[in-house]
Amino acid sequence: QVQLVESGGGLVQAGDSLRLSCAASGRTFSNYAMGWFRQTPGKERAFVATISRGGSTNYADSVKGRFTISRDNAENTVYLQMNSLKPEDTAVYFCAASRYGSAMSRAYEYDYWGQGTQVTVSS
Repeated sequence: QVQLVESGGGLVQAGDSLRLSCAASGRTFSNYAMGWFRQTPGKERAFVATISRGGSTNYADSVKGRFTISRDNAENTVYLQMNSLKPEDTAVYFCAASRYGSAMSRAYEYDYWGQGTQVTVSS
């Protein structure tokens, strides 16, 4: 079992930056691929970024060049650095862990989820 707790969300203006954190506890964090997804009301959870246990990364086209995912295995934490934020980035952001270890972009490939953190970007 893995427990995930996100933090760092908030209200910012367009063009600002924000860093989300996801603290993991439970089984060996370094064995898991980690991902970030986001969801807005009435829509399905959408892939944002993923990092494999080896450090390979993958991003949704909408965030490439603006967002960076990273992990600190010593701290059992994964981060999402979000720069040049846009109003369309407004969503609840979820952290997820996949036991498969590879960088995954589909929600069903993840086994554990956090409770989410709200990010609101005003224009």
